[in-house]
Amino acid sequence: MTDGDAETGDNPETEKDAETAGNAKPDATDSQRRATKRELGVELIEHLETDELSLPAVIDRLETITTSPSLTREILDTAERRGLIERENGQIRVRHGGSFVRFEQQVVARDGEFTCRRCGAGLSTGHFISFETGELGPFGSDCIRKVVGRDT
Repeated sequence: MTDGDAETGDNPETEKDAETAGNAKPDATDSQRRATKRELGVELIEHLETDELSLPAVIDRLETITTSPSLTREILDTAERRGLIERENGQIRVRHGGSFVRFEQQVVARDGEFTCRRCGAGLSTGHFISFETGELGPFGSDCIRKVVGRDT
């Protein structure tokens, strides 16, 4: 195979997220899905309840949205351009503008059979965060607090 082959994922320009892998060409739906995930990631960063995190800790949280390295970079670049974060020496400083997850208003608990998006545990109650862009989850009661930075 040649360098940049889309199947190998070597070329970040053609790298596909898990949901679009296998499609020959990204279509408008793929682009919309990617844009939605990007905005959801930026909203998650905007709502982090901590002043500073290591880059791996931020990536751990973003992996609840995507496992695509190129989309993760896009999310971080967008958040930095919008003035939500500063990056330096592998650390991410979050600039707060009064945004944080209001658990009583933004977190919805649903009963059912779920798998936590952060740790993979089976759940009988899934907790979902409602952002303007969409909903993120399900999470267990401990993981949701870690994802938003309330617990480290």
